[in-house]
Amino acid sequence: MKKKVNQPVALWRFYVVIFVLCSMLTLLVGRILSLQVLDVDRGYEFLQGQGEMRSVRTVEIPAYRGMISDRRGEPLAVSTPVVSIWANPKVLHTSERLPELAQALGMPLKTLADKLSRYKNKQFMYLSRHQVPADARVVLQKRIKGVYGEREYRRFYPAGEVAAQLVGFTNLDDEGIGGLELSYNDWLMGKPGKKKIIKDLHGDVVRDIGVLEEARPGKDITLSIDLRLQYLQQRELQKAIALNGASSGSIVTLDAKTGEVLAMVNYPVYNPNNRKNMRPADMRNRAMTDVYEPGSTMKALTLVAALESGKYTTSTMIDTTPGTIWVGRKQFRDYRNYGEISVSRIVEKSSQVGITKIAQDIGHEPIWNVFSRFGIGQSPSTGFPGESSGRLPTRPKWHAIEKVTLAFGYGLTATPLQLAHAFSVFANNGMQQPVSLLALDGEQPPGSPIITPQLAQAVLEVLHSVTGKDGTAQKARVAGYAVGGKTGTVHKAVAGGYAEDKYVALFAGVAPIENPRIVTVVVINEPKGENHGGGSVAAPIFSSVVEGALRLLNVAPTETEAVVTVGASEVKVGAA
Repeated sequence: MKKKVNQPVALWRFYVVIFVLCSMLTLLVGRILSLQVLDVDRGYEFLQGQGEMRSVRTVEIPAYRGMISDRRGEPLAVSTPVVSIWANPKVLHTSERLPELAQALGMPLKTLADKLSRYKNKQFMYLSRHQVPADARVVLQKRIKGVYGEREYRRFYPAGEVAAQLVGFTNLDDEGIGGLELSYNDWLMGKPGKKKIIKDLHGDVVRDIGVLEEARPGKDITLSIDLRLQYLQQRELQKAIALNGASSGSIVTLDAKTGEVLAMVNYPVYNPNNRKNMRPADMRNRAMTDVYEPGSTMKALTLVAALESGKYTTSTMIDTTPGTIWVGRKQFRDYRNYGEISVSRIVEKSSQVGITKIAQDIGHEPIWNVFSRFGIGQSPSTGFPGESSGRLPTRPKWHAIEKVTLAFGYGLTATPLQLAHAFSVFANNGMQQPVSLLALDGEQPPGSPIITPQLAQAVLEVLHSVTGKDGTAQKARVAGYAVGGKTGTVHKAVAGGYAEDKYVALFAGVAPIENPRIVTVVVINEPKGENHGGGSVAAPIFSSVVEGALRLLNVAPTETEAVVTVGASEVKVGAA
């Protein structure tokens, strides 16, 4: 057998192989450089951008909404951390763990499946919003692909229904949609931050790259209300509504010197923490949105017009005999024939005949001007959503009956807050401060002079007599304190006139009379029963509310004797 001999490789072949290998290496290095170093078309910047588009995301960092508190720092609205569960329907709808997920969410399987089918071509949908972190953790710990959690904040209202209609509420996205939450939404909501994260192909967060912009929390606001007074007034209002079978009601208390709203409550109410059965009618802040004809409470302002005319003093005598008076085809009558009585006594007894004679004598223009000066028909300008301006009519020609009814509060409308604002003039030496829903902290804006201090004092003395033993508001008296005010009872306006069996009972008063600290207005809508007047329905509520308020505000008793009504008798006791 012939032995095989190894032939030497041609040198040129060796060099060709070396050249090819070096060329391939050069091409590889060049490609690597073009992809990762050199700035060429579709080079490293392009690839990096494409990669980031698929994996790097900029997500929002939720901002903490500012707190709302009362004047003493008690929280009325706070934000609490919650977790919203969301899903990628493209990933989740094929999962075999849907029954397990539905059970963890407390959701029927069919509901979950139907929802996924509707969003199957999307990459995002919420499964549950604003879960308690502990409950959300139960769902997320199951590590079902396509299910994720997102931290958010939810508004909580510690005072519940007591301040709900004033404070308002937010929607699921933590944006104010009612009350002061809406008015000061831009101030409260803050500014969300931003951060970069890296996600894998399944959408799971792999790593936080870093914060691009820190979240800025919202700013806090301090309201003028005192939560203690809110609770007191809410309790008394609900008792009165139940006792009188009324359909609704409101109570407003103002600081007589500053114009701050110390308490504002309404009925019906709602719980902002549980909105399943919320009705729009329950959410209205009736003290600022609902208007009523103020009735005889306006006789206090008509008295101002009479005294300013120079024709009358509080002691001027007017003959009201025989206790009735005709104006056109309309007859006005008093409770009884009071005969010849003073102007002060006319207001004290709420004499229709006496007020009619005054109105006919001085004319309706001075009365209209006084009402306008006191803010009737004008917005309180608090910025509260939906606040009403009421209505003070202006007509090119007034009928004789309209000139008279204006004087005792018919034909015009006002909110409970407007009525309280008007009476604050008497309590503040003739000055009227702007209404404030925010605590002023000593930064009191300048007020407007409406009447002279002497005139304000004269009206206060008349208002005090209204609560005396011969006045229409004996039930408004407060043990240990001298108070004053004016009752009002009006028939409710209906289509074609006034309802004979529907009333609004009102009382507007100041306390204590020597150095007024507060102004309180009580409005009870549609009280049932024979005793439906302001003196029977609204005045007792004023008494209960003001007694508690003055003690909470540490106002010392002003009388050495207090009158306590027990049944039909009056018992005098020593002041506290």
